[in-house]
Formats: sequence, C-alpha cells, structure tokens
Amino acid sequence: MSAVSQIPQGLPAVVVGGGSGLGAATGAALAAAGAKVTLIDANGDAVRAQAEQIGAQAAVCDVTDGDALAALWAEISGDEAPRFVVNCAGIAPGKKIVGRNGAHPLEAFAKTIDINLNGSFNVLRVAAEAMTRNAPDDQGSRGCVVLTASVAAYEGQIGQAAYAASKAGVTGLILPAARELAAHGIRVMGIAPGVFETPMVAGFSEEVQQSLYATVPFPHRFGQPQEYAHLALSILTNPMLNGTTIRLDGANRLQPS
Repeated sequence: MSAVSQIPQGLPAVVVGGGSGLGAATGAALAAAGAKVTLIDANGDAVRAQAEQIGAQAAVCDVTDGDALAALWAEISGDEAPRFVVNCAGIAPGKKIVGRNGAHPLEAFAKTIDINLNGSFNVLRVAAEAMTRNAPDDQGSRGCVVLTASVAAYEGQIGQAAYAASKAGVTGLILPAARELAAHGIRVMGIAPGVFETPMVAGFSEEVQQSLYATVPFPHRFGQPQEYAHLALSILTNPMLNGTTIRLDGANRLQPS
C-alpha cells in the first residue's frame, strides 16, 4: 500500500457552501479527480451554475436548518452516503463590540454563531450519522469530514468578535468529534485559511483588504481558492490526518487591525 492513497473514481462527495469561493474550488477539484460531487448552497442560482460547470449535482439548503439538511442528506445518500464532506459555508460580518451606533447587536452575533458554528455542527452530525452505515474500506474508513475554521480563531482582529468566536468554536469541535467518531472509522479535520481571494474578502473595504494583504510574509499575496482545495484533497487521501486544524496562511499572523 502506498503512503498516500488515491481518490477512488466515483467517490461520493459533498461540498457545502459550494456555490462560490473555497467551496466552488473544492468541488471543482473533486470532480476533476473523478469524485461524484454534490454541491450544496443557500444561493440557488450560484450553486446550480457552478454544478453545471463542473458536472456535479446541485442542492439548495440553509446549513442552520437541521430538519431540511437531514432530509436532503437522506435524499442524496442513496445506496452509499457521501464519504467525503467539506463545509465551507460561512459569513464574516465586521462589527465592533462598542461602535459609533452603540453596542454590538446581539442578533448579529447570534447569526454569525448560528451559520458558522451551529451550521458546521449541523453538517458534521448529519454527515457522520449517514457515514456510519457505509461499509468500511480496506483501512476501516467510512468517511471524512472537513470543517472550515479561520486564522481569526487564533488572532481575531478588532471588529471580528463574532467571526473569531464562531471559528474558535469550530476549531474546538474538531478533536472531540474526531475522538468520538473514530469508533465508526470517520475522520474529522479542520482547515484554517488565512486571507484568501474569495467573495467574502472582496466584500471588505479596500483599506481592510490592503491591511490584510500587507501582513502575509510569503507568498506575499492572498491565498487562492484552489490552494484550499488542494489541501482538502490531501486530507482526503492521507488517512493519518485526523483530529486537528491545519493553518493555510503563508506564515501570516493577523495584527489587531
């Protein structure tokens, strides 16, 4: 057996948040490698267009809706549940705890936690439950789930209280989930991207984008979504990667602002 396995042709895979950015790049890489890909996104137009472009299936769902996601998973699982699942769905609002208009709205904080953290757990729980019914492969594996954290989980900037807290929650979820699901032959990993060229970052002001770009030592640029996808596929094909979050940041450490 080689140290690093290859992706089996027709491997059932799901990318949540697959309509754009990191998720779209990951879905495209999986499809190019021969996986049978389903893209899920709350944006129906975006996910259908992306799925058509790469020859994947498309589904529309809100990651915070437990019943809807569970029903969708049952529908797409068929004879075999998805064996590789990547969750890239998330938001990154910027608000100070005490700003010009007063205190940080509690509703905005709760929404960020709901989508980024609760949504990640929702994907993990339905994916893992379905994977338990898969037949184990020759290494005893029934599947792998990758959740997207952020370097903000470690060095959250001013105005990122909600985002940093939500992503810190994702990083805290990885190890206990991996330990628990090991009994079922299911791996759980996290990726913590630095500053990547995505629609989320494009929504930041030019001043914020320049300040983020300036802090990346090398390569001295924004990360590319394809580089996230490359790491995701490396996690899939390396069975010893389990229970940790990998920083993907060009040695960047975010400054306070």
